[in-house]
Amino acid sequence: MTESKISEIQLIKSREEYSSDDNIEINVQFVIEGDIRDTFNETNWTKAYNNNDVGFKMKYGVKLTSGGIRKKELGRTVKTYRKASIFWTRNPKLVNPNKDKRIWVQIAKNFEPFIRLSEEEVRQELFDFNEKFVFKASDLGKGKHKIGAEAFASWQKHDYTEPGSIKNNSSEIVITIN
Repeated sequence: MTESKISEIQLIKSREEYSSDDNIEINVQFVIEGDIRDTFNETNWTKAYNNNDVGFKMKYGVKLTSGGIRKKELGRTVKTYRKASIFWTRNPKLVNPNKDKRIWVQIAKNFEPFIRLSEEEVRQELFDFNEKFVFKASDLGKGKHKIGAEAFASWQKHDYTEPGSIKNNSSEIVITIN
């Protein structure tokens, strides 16, 4: 088995240069890979449901920083969670490629529920992240600025996994403020 990890964090900026009265928008994208993603599968959902382990909660956070030794936080740090609820249904509205499948997973992202039909779609909803940060260019001041991100995630023990916590830092991007 492979250990869980946060893949390379990508910082996607809308432009290279900004004026001091602009708003800067940066998207932080990353994926959780390894054991936790691999064990979150249909076989384990069914086993967990039968053992009354019907919830999975993953706490995660993303922080955007600027500067060298004394880093300054940019924007509002994201500290939230994603939840997966494992449930049983015979609902005919859920298109069922395997006629005997009755255990489903609902993912809640920012209190919005999603039900996906395949294992990989469920994993993407739960373990793929895209967080948007917006802050004022005047918070940084004129000149070139290096911006980096830090992401972390943690979860508790379940029928199919041990507790864990992971963390990773991004490489830096440079933006210019005129």
